[in-house]
Amino acid sequence: MFKLKFDTKTIAGLGILSALVIALQILSNYVTFGPVSITLALTPVVVGACLYGPLGGLFLGVLQGILILTAPSTAFFFNFSPFGTIITCLLKNGLAGFIAGVIFKSMEKKAPKIGSIIAAVSAPIVNTGVFSIFACTLFFPIVEPLAGGENFVIFYLTGFIGINFIIELVANSVLSPVVYQTYKAVEKRN
Repeated sequence: MFKLKFDTKTIAGLGILSALVIALQILSNYVTFGPVSITLALTPVVVGACLYGPLGGLFLGVLQGILILTAPSTAFFFNFSPFGTIITCLLKNGLAGFIAGVIFKSMEKKAPKIGSIIAAVSAPIVNTGVFSIFACTLFFPIVEPLAGGENFVIFYLTGFIGINFIIELVANSVLSPVVYQTYKAVEKRN
C-alpha cells in the first residue's frame, strides 16, 4: 500500500501532476477570500494520490506546501513563527495527499468511484483541520485579535476559514473524482 513505483509511467504522471500543482498553487497564492488563500491545487494532489497511492499524494502535497510558503498571505504567519509556518504548510498538505491516498487505496478494489469521491472530500477536511489546529494553538496570539473583540469561534469558522473551506471542499469534491475517472476511462480504452 505504501509503495511508489519509479517506472517511466509513474515518473511522467507525477511530473505532469507536479506541473499542475505548481501552476494552480501559484495562481491560488493570489486568490483569497478573507485572510487566507484558497487551495486550488488539491485536485492534482488527490488525483495523484488515487493514481500513485499515499506516497504519490504525500509527494504532491509536500510540493504544494512548499509553494504555499511563497503566498503573500503566508507572510502573516511566517513573521510570527517561521519554523511553525513551514511545519504547518508541509504537514497540512502532505497529510491531505497521504490520507487521500490511504482512503482511496483501501476502497480501490471494491468501489473505486466512491473511493475517489471520499478521497476528494477528505483532502480539504485534513488540510483545513491541520491548519486549524496550528492556527488555534501555535498562531492563536496573532489570529485571535483578528476577531476584533467578536466571538472568536464564530469569526474563525465563518470569516477566517469558512468560505475558503467550502470553496475548496466543493471544487475538490467535484473535480478530483471527475479527472480521476476520466483518466481511468481513457486508460482503459487505450
